[in-house]
Order: sequence, then structure tokens, then C-alpha cells
Amino acid sequence: MERLKMLSLVEYFQKKAIHEFITVQPEHSAASDGFIAGLLAVLMENGAACVWASTSRRLFPASLGLFNVEAERIIFMDVRTEKDVLWITEEALKCEGLAAVVAEVNNLSLIESRRLQLAVESSGVTGFILRKDENKTASTVATARWRISPLPSQAEDGMPGLGFPRWQVELLKVRNGNPGNFVLEWAGERFEEVKKLKKENVWSEMEGRQIG
Repeated sequence: MERLKMLSLVEYFQKKAIHEFITVQPEHSAASDGFIAGLLAVLMENGAACVWASTSRRLFPASLGLFNVEAERIIFMDVRTEKDVLWITEEALKCEGLAAVVAEVNNLSLIESRRLQLAVESSGVTGFILRKDENKTASTVATARWRISPLPSQAEDGMPGLGFPRWQVELLKVRNGNPGNFVLEWAGERFEEVKKLKKENVWSEMEGRQIG
């Protein structure tokens, strides 16, 4: 399977596959949006477009510019039902001209995930599923499962303002590979792994918060 290397990570990001992001809490959803935007910067660098389908999108398109993604090359499809989201996702994944498809859903059944995987295997398009319900994660055939949590940024020494976006990246499952846990930072044009993290900078989870 073709792979996209994410800098110094031991694991590789697999293209032409379905990647599932667990976004139970609001901060997980926002962090996943940013992390996926960084991946889209590479996947879309040849000028291809992307489809983003959702019933309750919170992403502000202009924010994609921070990750060198041109928002006008993303086709946002905001629909009423998750059935429509899944139909759009499957059909879009069959379009070889697209770089990627992003879908926001509450849940995904085994049969639905298999249909999406078959579409990916046929077209070679990369699929991202942002999933809010983690209770049935074992019931999908996603190639990889991730949980992305935000971390406080760290400004450069002597420089005012905020630093680059930073995430705690948990690779919960990956086919033919090993799970892992990393701290990544978007350093303007690429991901960089943060080798050392100050103890006081660790983001504490807020229990009991879910996306409605």
C-alpha cells in the first residue's frame, strides 16, 4: 500500500485507505480538523480537490489557510441526515480525481465501513471518517483509528504571541503495523515530532463533554 511518511514517526500514514478519527469530545473534533488539514496539504498538493460532508460542520473554511490548504478546492456538502452523508461519502470515494473525502458521522456500521473501503480500493482516494461514537469502534474495517487531542502551543524563545498548533496523536489501531502515541506540531509547512514536552504543557481531558 502506498504510504505518506510523517517525518520522524516510526509509523507511516497510509494513503488509499479509510482512517477513522474518534471525536467524542469537542476538543477532539477541533484538533482532528486541524490534523486532517495538515494531511490534506500533502494529499492535495497536486491540485486535486476534496469533498467534506457533514450534518453539523463546525470547521471554519478560512482556517485551512494556516495549513496551506486552499479552501476553494474543498467541496463542502452540508446535508440533513447521516444517511445522506454516507451516500455522498461512498459516491465521492469512487471519484478517482479527488485527493480525499472527509465525512463527519455519529456512527458507522460494519457494512457501511466495508462499502467505503471497497470504494477506496477501487479509486485510490483517501477517506477520513470523524466519528463521535466510540462504543462500537471494533465494528469497522478502517485501516487506522486515531484520537487527536489538542496541546498548548509553545512560542519561540523571545517571540511574542502563540506558537504552532500542537497535538497529542494516538494511533489506536493500524493494519499491519503497531499503535503509537506521539506529540506532533505543525511547523508552518510540515509536521514535526516534539521529542520532549514540558510536564506543565500536557492537556488535561475534560470529562463528560461530548459533541451533541
